[in-house]
Amino acid sequence: MNRISIPAAEQTPAASQPLLAAVHKQLGVVPNMMKLLGNSPAALEGYLSLSGALGKGAIGAKTGERIALAIAEYNACGYCLAAHTYLGGNLAKLDAAEINANRQGSSNDAKANAAVRFAVSVAKARGHASEADLQAVRAAGYGNAEILEIVLHVALNTLTNYVNEVAQTEVDFPVALPLTK
Repeated sequence: MNRISIPAAEQTPAASQPLLAAVHKQLGVVPNMMKLLGNSPAALEGYLSLSGALGKGAIGAKTGERIALAIAEYNACGYCLAAHTYLGGNLAKLDAAEINANRQGSSNDAKANAAVRFAVSVAKARGHASEADLQAVRAAGYGNAEILEIVLHVALNTLTNYVNEVAQTEVDFPVALPLTK
């Protein structure tokens, strides 16, 4: 049960309604997390704006989902693990072995592995990434713009992890299975 209520459609603030309608148009549904954020038009708009901007980024949707999975696992967010396991498999077309690797903070793709490892190091160090971490992601072929996108993916996913854990958002995606080691 949510600790912060999800407003009924008629109780959603007027400024959130067109944003949620756009989400529905894009996804065919409005996930509970979006409905929850709809309590605050500013929070919903902020999330959607950053998410939309990163969706146009250079690192691509697959690596964005890989990072989302790694950060959700690191932050132990059940809602985000369920959502990104579903989105990673169905939209980004990541296979089960890749999703499992991502949740463990790595990737089976050499270049993406550097991005995921860097993302986890940023989360663990709370932004204080080491010079070695930065050099490793650069050595894998990521430039300044892509490195900044990775950091912003960490921030965006940490934001949603925290929101969903504070609210105890009811999971409306298939529940993520435990990791296989």
